[in-house]
Amino acid sequence: MTDPAAPMDPAAPMIRLVIPLLVCCTALAGTALAGAAGAAQDAEPARDRAPHGRLFPPEDLGLLEGPDRDAWQQPERIMDLLRIADGATVADIGAGGGWFTVRLARRVGPNGLVYAEDIQPQMLESINRRVRREGLTNVRTIHGTPTDPLLPSPVDAVLIVDVYPAVAVEDRITLLRNLVPLLAPGGRVGIVDFKLDGGGPGPPLAERVEPEAVVRDARAAGLRLREREDLRYQYVLVFVAGAAR
Repeated sequence: MTDPAAPMDPAAPMIRLVIPLLVCCTALAGTALAGAAGAAQDAEPARDRAPHGRLFPPEDLGLLEGPDRDAWQQPERIMDLLRIADGATVADIGAGGGWFTVRLARRVGPNGLVYAEDIQPQMLESINRRVRREGLTNVRTIHGTPTDPLLPSPVDAVLIVDVYPAVAVEDRITLLRNLVPLLAPGGRVGIVDFKLDGGGPGPPLAERVEPEAVVRDARAAGLRLREREDLRYQYVLVFVAGAAR
């Protein structure tokens, strides 16, 4: 207990004043730093924020290269549905390691052009190595964003294979809407993904997207369903620009 008769330290009132001021200043500094960090994060380019739930890990690309993929995915049939021909300009959105990219490049030939787009730099590096290894000169890699592939010129066809579920739900319509002005007259958008029946390869059922949801998103983005075809394990949806009839 303090003796009421004891003399008061003359510095005590100053100490009592300084300590709250220090606490207050520390709190304000912490708030300012947190605000600055948040502002810096908000200022980052969209491509670097990776709002996706599950981007495919580049180190697992080998899982996409199964020897039977040609048989069950039928890339030639998919390219036929998109009317991809010699000399065409096409885009492979979310191209990953370039499995489909090189098949597109062979289809369009030396007079055609393939834009291989991805938002992960490691994927683009993998595509560049693959293209050099196969001696292809008609492929250009593009570092896009989650909502815009940043294609430099109009294309005759856009292909989105095994990618749509990895696009954040809030980004899907915007991504598709940004494709519409990039389509040349008569251009087509093909979205290929796994059915929900659980058969064959592909991601868990909880990570798949039903084709009806894709059609709704496309309609909201200004695309109209032109054709639908079912493959062994996947559905193929082909869209063209314009409102549904």
